[in-house]
Amino acid sequence: MGEHWAGYIFNLHVHWDTLLTMWFAMAVVIILSFIMTRKLQIIPGKIQAVAESILKFFMGNLSEVKDGNKHIPIVASLFLFILVANLMGQLPLRLIHLKQGELASPTNDINLTAALAVIVLIYYLFQGFKEKGIHAIWHGFNITGIITTLVDILEMITRPLSLALRLFANILAGEILVSVVLGLCAFAAPVPVILFEIFVAFIQAFVFMMLTIAYITSAVSNEH
Repeated sequence: MGEHWAGYIFNLHVHWDTLLTMWFAMAVVIILSFIMTRKLQIIPGKIQAVAESILKFFMGNLSEVKDGNKHIPIVASLFLFILVANLMGQLPLRLIHLKQGELASPTNDINLTAALAVIVLIYYLFQGFKEKGIHAIWHGFNITGIITTLVDILEMITRPLSLALRLFANILAGEILVSVVLGLCAFAAPVPVILFEIFVAFIQAFVFMMLTIAYITSAVSNEH
């Protein structure tokens, strides 16, 4: 448990299981999005109604952010991808074992969660500089301004680290717990644990999304 199917691409060390499950998660999100947005009508059908409800969910969470709707693409993409990726650690794909290694949730790999955190960092910094210019991180050439600038720079380092470690640790711990329970009793005992981990999968995707929104809000806000 926890070992990855390692290999090389152009002398770069990669985890093949993470790449495969990551691509699978992306494919699921893209296909579902395509299905839900086909043949849109004024009077929505069941699928369109679900799609509109999901969109309203993101719009509601971004309602307090300046120009919140323009951030929906990245926020929605992160949430849906992380949710599907998290659930892959509990659904039937988790039962597939290859001789090269396991096929588990791609979010149990710190490399992927770190990449997602860096994407968030780049995005909210870009939005901050677009909104405020250099004042997004520079607060003046005085004691208070310099200290505030240093604190902001420190936050830039700790925020993605916190995002990456929180998601990675929770998903990996949950999969280890399920594997241990399966080893002890392969029948009824794992069911409550698996149901709890499915709940955790939703919570972790939601927390990642809300922290992303909080970082975007702080970047574009005019308050100091």
